[in-house]
Amino acid sequence: MIRISLIILALLICSTQAYAQTVVASGPIRARAIISETDVTLLAKTMTGAIEDASFVIGMEARVNLYPGRPIRFSDIGPPAILERNQFVTMVYSTGALAITAEGRVLERAGVGERVRVMNMDSRVTVIGRVMENGTVEVGL
Repeated sequence: MIRISLIILALLICSTQAYAQTVVASGPIRARAIISETDVTLLAKTMTGAIEDASFVIGMEARVNLYPGRPIRFSDIGPPAILERNQFVTMVYSTGALAITAEGRVLERAGVGERVRVMNMDSRVTVIGRVMENGTVEVGL
């Protein structure tokens, strides 16, 4: 009796198939568009390098044009940009009690938490910093 139960249990386990999912665009998504729930769908197969969870994609910005049925990869999306190319920003360098600010010009689009190149307007030196939520760029990390 126990042997039959084990055989039935083994058959049930082997007969169930695990499906991985891949997030794909349900329609064309233009670069710089914010991705919503209606813009993506899930395919019941795995594709190498593709995102498997739609929650990672929703609310993000498309960095490139995305086409229907094609998998969405992490390099295709990013946080929504709050800084545009050639925009003037305040650069902040802080260590301990010392805080130095300077005006800079952003050299590429970037979102919160991303690294961005900024040209110091006084010295014309290009530095790399991290975009903060308030729109400033923290340099000297």
